[in-house]
Amino acid sequence: MNKKQARLFAIGSTALAALAFLGLTIDSHRQFGKLTNADRITADVSRGQDVWHENNCINCHTLFGEGAYYAPDLTKITKLRGEAYLTAYMKDPSKFYDENKHRRLMPKQNISEPDIKALISFLDWVSNVDTQGWPPRPILVTGASFPGTAGGGGGGAPPGARPVSGAEDPIALGESLFRSAQPACVACHSVAPGVNMAGPSLAGVSARAEQLLASGSYKGAAKDVAGYIRESIMQPSAHVVPGPMYSTNGTSFMPATYGTSLTPVQIDQLVAYLSSLK
Repeated sequence: MNKKQARLFAIGSTALAALAFLGLTIDSHRQFGKLTNADRITADVSRGQDVWHENNCINCHTLFGEGAYYAPDLTKITKLRGEAYLTAYMKDPSKFYDENKHRRLMPKQNISEPDIKALISFLDWVSNVDTQGWPPRPILVTGASFPGTAGGGGGGAPPGARPVSGAEDPIALGESLFRSAQPACVACHSVAPGVNMAGPSLAGVSARAEQLLASGSYKGAAKDVAGYIRESIMQPSAHVVPGPMYSTNGTSFMPATYGTSLTPVQIDQLVAYLSSLK
């Protein structure tokens, strides 16, 4: 290739690259409204964005992979934590931490209740933006796991669980649901003894349920262990575990949506798995 050919090749390839870049840019802008659910940007969402900036949340947290990477990426936080939990957390984060154990604490921002509600609306809008897999490896909240990913903070065979084998084993299928339901149970619960996250550890939940049913302090309607676990999934506020980390005013922070998001067969499988945690 002589100098003239090399020059023409450079000019041509640059022009083609520029055209491809321009085309992709135009196509991206064409899809932004749909990808970002622009029609769902309400006054609350806009106010929540202002609250996010006014409190310098990005100095510690990240959205869409952009931020300080000092604290968890919050792009999908409302897929992992419910509104009741997030509201109580933002009112007083210290209730969710042991300063001597965790050291790195979120400061109390003294955000008003309307602004907390707006901020959650903003984060919920963010969580529904189609990021097409970005960021590829966000810093997640403790134990978080998204459907289709490897297990999170509840990994490994739980102590006391019956060995499972075969794709049709209800316990094996229930364990898979524990990691892949929306939101994933493993995002809030560990199956390791003593590892309490947003929800209490479920290690030995079957034995504890049996003791609770016999204690006289149980307030729900279940008659046996399987019924108690089913009730905890379908109606988490029927009997709440004491403590500010898990409930407020008698209402559990656990989402009450599994009765509609999971089929009866899936509920049976999840109950079978949790019942195996002796």
